[in-house]
Amino acid sequence: MPAAPPLILASTSRYRHELLSRLRLPFEVVAPLVDETALPDEAPAALALRLALAKARAVARLRPLAVVIGSDQVAELDGAAIGKPGDHESAVAQLRRMSGRSVMFHTAVAVVRSDTGFESAALAPVRVQFRELGDAEIERCLRADQPYDCAGSAKSESLGVALLSAIISDDPTALIGLPLIRTCELLRQAGIDPLAP
Repeated sequence: MPAAPPLILASTSRYRHELLSRLRLPFEVVAPLVDETALPDEAPAALALRLALAKARAVARLRPLAVVIGSDQVAELDGAAIGKPGDHESAVAQLRRMSGRSVMFHTAVAVVRSDTGFESAALAPVRVQFRELGDAEIERCLRADQPYDCAGSAKSESLGVALLSAIISDDPTALIGLPLIRTCELLRQAGIDPLAP
């Protein structure tokens, strides 16, 4: 039986690393060098898909015998993309805007295997309903979680879940950054079965 091809996560995100580790597959991490600037009038879902594929392709060019996973997430409110806040003040502003609102998180995953020509991507949308938020709640949550590297300024896997009233998704890890159900589907199509002996 031929050896399984190397598996690479084209991301330096600690959240994606932790999620992919749940599959108990050996993998390595390679940072993708990709311009993440949105194209003019590009919809948030289309941006997430394009960037996930671009990240996987960039690393697959360097490692053509590997199976490469790329992923991206773009939050959307009122048709516009919401990025990572980067600092406390921007996170406060984001959460004030999202207070009492429904926000769509578009999480995309792509798998590329250059040696067989396999390339596929999937989108896992997540609708998040935010509670009506007071400034004291926002401050407490931000000071505790410091989610400045998270689109939407809230970590659902931590105290940020207290800011929410509902999470609607068919792929429960998508909101954290990597939709594992869709990732498993794409990996099987590419020739890697997480449940194979």
